Amino acid sequence: MTKRTKIIYWIATAWLSLGMLSTGIVQFMKMKEEVALFTQLGYPVYLLTLLGIWKILGVIVLLIPKFVLLKEWAYAGFFFAMSGAVFSHIAVADQNLSAYFGPMLLLALTILSWYFRPAG
Repeated sequence: MTKRTKIIYWIATAWLSLGMLSTGIVQFMKMKEEVALFTQLGYPVYLLTLLGIWKILGVIVLLIPKFVLLKEWAYAGFFFAMSGAVFSHIAVADQNLSAYFGPMLLLALTILSWYFRPAG
């Protein structure tokens, strides 16, 4: 792994972790704005708790050494959650383009972090 690759990996992973941790906490706490968004998208509010816990656990797994298989699961979970968020906004014909920014950014960071991850 070159120095350039490590730098890209850690920048992408740090921003991904910060984004997933902050949204995970917001979802776990069921903040009013997040509840309104989930309701608008047609999802039950109890999913906020589940998504929040999964995001927080995924961040922990990404940041601790080893556990390669668990990291792959965390990346897959982040990919599905963020691509699902983008699709959900498309499905309800959300005209607010800023609603797409967060999930698309986290999706791109997930892909970057996964692509540049260290081997084994």
